[in-house]
Amino acid sequence: MRKVITYGTFDLFHQGHVNLLRRAKELGDYLIVGVTTENYDKGRGKLNVHRTLMERIEDVRNAGFADEIIIEEYEGQKIDDILRYEVDVFAIGSDWLGKFDYLGEYCQVVYLERTKGVSSTQLRMEAQSVIELGVIGSGRIADRLIPESKYVSGIDVKGVYNPDTEAAMAFCEKHELSFSCDDFDDFISKVDAVYITSPHYTHNDYIRRCLENGKHVLCEKPLVLSAQEAEELYRLAEEKGLVLKEAIKTAYCPGFAHLITVVKSGVIGSIKDIDVSFTKLCSTNARELDPKQAGGSMNELASYVLLPIIKILGMEYEDIHFFSYRSNAVDLYTKGLVLYKHATASFKVGLGVKTEGEMIISGTKGYAYVPAPWWKTEYFELRYEDLNQTRKYFYKFDGEGLRYELNDFLIEMNNPQFKQFKLQNAESVAIANIIEKFGNSHNVYNIF
Repeated sequence: MRKVITYGTFDLFHQGHVNLLRRAKELGDYLIVGVTTENYDKGRGKLNVHRTLMERIEDVRNAGFADEIIIEEYEGQKIDDILRYEVDVFAIGSDWLGKFDYLGEYCQVVYLERTKGVSSTQLRMEAQSVIELGVIGSGRIADRLIPESKYVSGIDVKGVYNPDTEAAMAFCEKHELSFSCDDFDDFISKVDAVYITSPHYTHNDYIRRCLENGKHVLCEKPLVLSAQEAEELYRLAEEKGLVLKEAIKTAYCPGFAHLITVVKSGVIGSIKDIDVSFTKLCSTNARELDPKQAGGSMNELASYVLLPIIKILGMEYEDIHFFSYRSNAVDLYTKGLVLYKHATASFKVGLGVKTEGEMIISGTKGYAYVPAPWWKTEYFELRYEDLNQTRKYFYKFDGEGLRYELNDFLIEMNNPQFKQFKLQNAESVAIANIIEKFGNSHNVYNIF
């Protein structure tokens, strides 16, 4: 007897799942299906699984292809199961291509072609509809989005829009999406919501057009390059009853959210200073350094470093100063000093200058230390004069982090009455205001 085994969450069971199980069964005589538990899914970074384990098992059983159903509960179980059940073939969807090659030591590994254009929308839950998401742009962030979206149950990325027809088609083919468009009106008619990953200077126009067409929007940072534009867009979203969120991934990750809560609780006293940095080195021909695409360190990275400053010290600062090293009309490095009535903050961003990417939050009783890369907060310490009082906090930051913002976006779309506070509209506007001030050369001093 030739035994085949496959695994999955099988949430929002649909025709794609049926096709995968059928193809897996055709590889042998006996099919074993492993259904993952909620806790294991969370442990491997999958968010927002809707149906219970028993409901998902029943869905798999009713499909009629499984000869035996088991439960997957822990990392490494696949090897144990293959040996225990004397499995001949391990089968999995092609979207995991290469991920499970290591199992080739124990059995044959087969990647089954996924069903293009088939999604969880074919079996909608009574209490939760699936959001069909379209992507504007097909660059690096869009590339990261597709695999990240697979960890958020209830989001289905359907297609991509790019005025560059060939780029859109190539992206669609690469990620096995249902469609690609170079016509905006055609694109917007096919989706429920949009993730904008296009160049910064295009955000304002795209957000407005999406909202005017009744679509929810998640837009990469910076949302826009002026406070007035941000205010107008948030107002338009509210008038339309739509969700508009800025995709600063750090704001939505568990570690950072808890850091903010802990610091604001007063355990390190009254906050008097924040020092935070984010730098990365880019090649001279990179999009990030193109002045025609609103490149530069502030436009590219300031949203990150301003996030903790605004969330902890607030939006009512008294003055701000910038010190920049420039080349070819863009800032390769900028240091900012933000003055509050009872505190100060400093930040450093750079695309052509490198420094340590840590964050220190100083209080009257102690300080919080977040090592590099602080924007992927996995660990932080609260440190005191008495070293015995040091407290350490550990968190997971899964994948690229986009799954966290996608999950919050999904929750708010499906629950309009539920307002989240990880990144408030007013905070987003305040960040845009500071970026705008820099762009308008307000208190900007050039360093050489």
